[in-house]
Amino acid sequence: IMELEDLVSPEGVMAHLKCTSKKQALQDLSARAAELTGLSDKVIYETLLERERLGSTGVGHGIAIPHGKLAQLTRLYGLFARLDTPVDFESVDDQPVDLVFLLLAPEGAGADHLKALARISRLLRNASVVEKLRASDDPAALFAILTEPVASNAA
Repeated sequence: IMELEDLVSPEGVMAHLKCTSKKQALQDLSARAAELTGLSDKVIYETLLERERLGSTGVGHGIAIPHGKLAQLTRLYGLFARLDTPVDFESVDDQPVDLVFLLLAPEGAGADHLKALARISRLLRNASVVEKLRASDDPAALFAILTEPVASNAA
């Protein structure tokens, strides 16, 4: 199983993203992703925007999982942001979004990219995890919640 600590670093966790729109949220995340990956924030932002044009990555319940593939990357990168004020993300359920998990993958990541997306969406479908993420505004605590090993429900 792919663990989220392989994707997210403490530097990739933003506890107080102040933004007023989906566009701004994606720009701010792209800027932080640029610092972590060494790529241009414009290139990252354009890639995310292209993906959003296919359909919003707002998956419902106040959660969005924007993602994109970039040829220059050598590995997967995940970033997490907790928005101070929820923004309209054109989500499937029309609910504004306050939790955003950004995933960037190398062009050839194929199955790894899909596995990571599945892993993230599984985590963010867990109501108690989401509740903890919304209740905390400390980056270290958020990082710990995101990377906690998931107890399997298999009896």
